Amino acid sequence: MKKQGHPELRPTCFQDVSTGKKFLTVSTMKSKRKETIDGVEYELFVRDITSDSHPAYTGQKRFVDTAGRVEKFQSKFSRRKR
Repeated sequence: MKKQGHPELRPTCFQDVSTGKKFLTVSTMKSKRKETIDGVEYELFVRDITSDSHPAYTGQKRFVDTAGRVEKFQSKFSRRKR
């Protein structure tokens, strides 16, 4: 197996913005941000949604205000009298 053909695996930390939970793994991704945890330097990636906060995994529903969207649609596509 050629060593030049395979990317280097490095310790990686994914952090959820909303919950603050950190997931430690290995990845080939590179980041400018680093964090040291238990003496090991990890590439840090901050994410808005992870399995810790996604509604499909948590079972919680989030309310989304759609009234503004409906009104915008109706005003845009309503037939105007001339």
